Amino acid sequence: MTKTLSVATLALVAGLGFTAGAIYTSRAPRVALAAQAGAAPQQHWARTQKPPEDGKLRIIVFGAHPDDAEYEGAGVAMKWAKAGHHVKLVSATNGDIGHWQMAGGPLAWRRNQEVMEVGRRLGVVTEVMDVHDGEIMPTLENRRTVTRLIREWGADIVISPRPNDYHPDHRYTSVLVQDSAYMVTVPFFAPDVPFLKKNPVFMYSADRFQRPNPFRADVAVGIDDVIEPTLDALLVMESQIHEGGANGYEGIYPTDEAGKQKRREQVRNGLMSRYGGYANRFRDTLVKFYGEEQGKKFRYAQGFEVCEYGRQPSRDELKKLFPF
Repeated sequence: MTKTLSVATLALVAGLGFTAGAIYTSRAPRVALAAQAGAAPQQHWARTQKPPEDGKLRIIVFGAHPDDAEYEGAGVAMKWAKAGHHVKLVSATNGDIGHWQMAGGPLAWRRNQEVMEVGRRLGVVTEVMDVHDGEIMPTLENRRTVTRLIREWGADIVISPRPNDYHPDHRYTSVLVQDSAYMVTVPFFAPDVPFLKKNPVFMYSADRFQRPNPFRADVAVGIDDVIEPTLDALLVMESQIHEGGANGYEGIYPTDEAGKQKRREQVRNGLMSRYGGYANRFRDTLVKFYGEEQGKKFRYAQGFEVCEYGRQPSRDELKKLFPF
């Protein structure tokens, strides 16, 4: 049953975000609460329509929280978008406990606003599922939701984290995507959305976990040409990057302008190091795809591993899927 909130309750929730987020667990009112905490919602929380049949690639990237798919997509997402391909970033939870100082509806709304702006700057579509942060589970309901999202986008490529990860939301987001890798082609599973006649290529984004098996870069993409605007976009997520997210603390993002600028430079350099580290780590794959001369020049890159559950592409098909 849908619950209603009085104006007084809404005001209290806005001021005591964490308390409201912990006590008020009904999913439908959370969307209404978030909408009333800021401006009127536009595309926020809403499912978008399938992109046009124009012969371009369709890529959907799943992350657990409103920032994960942005890190996973990043420069490669921008390169696809610049080439006219259709990219969608999906967060499996609304991120409503991902901050050290605030939580609940106000935080969910703030993080939603952040990733919508990141998506605008990258040139991609963004969707945030209204599931509480820390609570995504590999349920039948969520499997149907993920399957529908992949079908609706008509995906050629589906990207997610790997299932061996420190965070339960990351692990279960990966499991949900894996569980959809076959079901997207089954006509009478979630039959309200037409099934895909061709299974997408499912891929993992890079990580450093070693057990039970380390990440293997089957594809590496140089992103030197888009690194600056990519960083500009990612740095919009102040709640996570500048303020430290759930593990931040008082004073991490100073209030004076000089202190803020120092912190901005610090986090920007940290992101550059991340993608610079990928270039060095995946150097052999870069050389394999670009040739020795060009492959050795890249300073920034991203890598992806082919999941064995989806369509298994040839090397030639991979080059068509990553036409850079």
